[in-house]
Amino acid sequence: MAETLVIDSELIAGFEPERSGEGHKNNFGTALICAGSGYMTGAAVLAASSALRSGVGLVRVFSEEKVLDAVRFIEPCALLELRPDDTARLIRKAGELSRISDSVLIGPGIPSDYMNMEALTETFLNGPVNVVLDAGVFSGKPDVMARLKEQLRKRNVPAVLTPHIGEFARITGVDKAEVTENADDLVLEFSRDNNCVTVLKSSRTLVATPDGKLYVYDLANSGLAKGGSGDVLAGLITGFLAQGMEPYKASCSAVYIHSMAGKAAADDLGVRYMLPTDLLNYLPEGYSQAGWSDNDD
Repeated sequence: MAETLVIDSELIAGFEPERSGEGHKNNFGTALICAGSGYMTGAAVLAASSALRSGVGLVRVFSEEKVLDAVRFIEPCALLELRPDDTARLIRKAGELSRISDSVLIGPGIPSDYMNMEALTETFLNGPVNVVLDAGVFSGKPDVMARLKEQLRKRNVPAVLTPHIGEFARITGVDKAEVTENADDLVLEFSRDNNCVTVLKSSRTLVATPDGKLYVYDLANSGLAKGGSGDVLAGLITGFLAQGMEPYKASCSAVYIHSMAGKAAADDLGVRYMLPTDLLNYLPEGYSQAGWSDNDD
């Protein structure tokens, strides 16, 4: 029988990454954000912005020119790297960036039919870097998903997957209604079988681990039910991983802090008015609710 635990401030209080007052940017990790496309530039901006606000030392965005222009204007603290169109050059560049990064996020804002998605995903999964998979990675094509699962099972450090209910249905080939009804069992089985941490996003968010633990966060907030909220969450997880957190700790911490920021935004602005961009301004409230110190050690 699976061990079920509640995601709350008590759980994550001891998960906070160490932060020395004598440290410099290279002490706090490098996060690589492989996200965005010409018509979805915001995904990369939101993911990079939240990663920067996780405490990570450096954030690099690996994307196409239109996306980099948006990031350059909105989030000038991020480093920029152009994503080549040519497959061979893309794989070579991805491998280079993987070797100088501590974590990588791939998928937000990238169409699932992007011709190099599988090659790019495989390159990151086959490297030593911590990996977060989201959105465009989950094409739902049975052969592609089968190869993805095979790569996940080979990893020494579990990757983190952050699907919503519909995306998880595509990954597993299970009907969406059945996923909703049997989410706990299905997400646990998937994480065990495929050596990954799965963050199943819904009004009741689940974090399942390869060793059979299920962490549950159950505080609905319809203000978070807007495009872009998941990009903020994925960026936070990626930033925490870059600072040396274990995948399940990074995932549970990000879920709680993201939700607390969302609750504060909803309390101040209302669920109709609040936007995913507002979450960035309310992250300090999320850290405060988590009991994470804002002072250097």
